[in-house]
Amino acid sequence: MKKSIVFVLAFVAGVVLQGFAQTDKPATDFFVGKWEILVVGTPNGDAKFATELSRKDGKLKGELEMPTGDNKEKIPTTIEEGDGKIIIYFSTQGYDVNIDLSKVDDNNLKGTLMNMFEAKAVRLK
Repeated sequence: MKKSIVFVLAFVAGVVLQGFAQTDKPATDFFVGKWEILVVGTPNGDAKFATELSRKDGKLKGELEMPTGDNKEKIPTTIEEGDGKIIIYFSTQGYDVNIDLSKVDDNNLKGTLMNMFEAKAVRLK
């Protein structure tokens, strides 16, 4: 009887220690990084934005900038995140607009600007 109690206690202790020894590998944060966003067919022609998304306090943060042209100012954004998709909200030329992007593969996103214009994003390396 003593042998079985010792065996059960040793087994339970081993299971408990194994449970505490597990280290969770941090999940890769898919949207974090540098992205180039192309919006096709706007009234002013195709628009290209660059952004670097980072996670602060559990939320995605970033600013949009136009890498070409005279306007080099950074545009503040608000980002909503869902399962495999993000929505980037920002203001430009007096209008509040949004870009809705969904994951296509590890380096590409696809979606729309204001549900009217096609948008694609490519991860920059």
